[in-house]
Amino acid sequence: QVQLVESGGGLVQTGGSLRLSCAASGRTFSSYAMGWFRQAPGKEREFVATISWSSVNTYYADSVKGRFTISRDNAKNTVYLQMNSLKPEDTAVYYCAARNARYSGSYYYRETNYDYWGQGTQVTVSS
Repeated sequence: QVQLVESGGGLVQTGGSLRLSCAASGRTFSSYAMGWFRQAPGKEREFVATISWSSVNTYYADSVKGRFTISRDNAKNTVYLQMNSLKPEDTAVYYCAARNARYSGSYYYRETNYDYWGQGTQVTVSS
């Protein structure tokens, strides 16, 4: 069992930056691929980024590519999402997710690909 707790959300102006963190419990964090998803008001939850256990493999949604960076520190049991050049359309609740496998898999963009979820952190980008 893995428990995930997100932090770092808040209110930021267009063009600003935020760094989200997701702290995981348990001693097997390094065995999990990790992902970030987001859900805007009135919309379905969507994939943002994912990272393999060793950080070698990362994948991003087209909408965030070049602006967001996912990273992890296995010694700290933490995964990060650095968000730069934020836009109002990035406003959403951001969720951290863990997959009980070292690699994200072919369906890394699907919610069902992940086994554990955090409660989410709100990110609001003002225009």
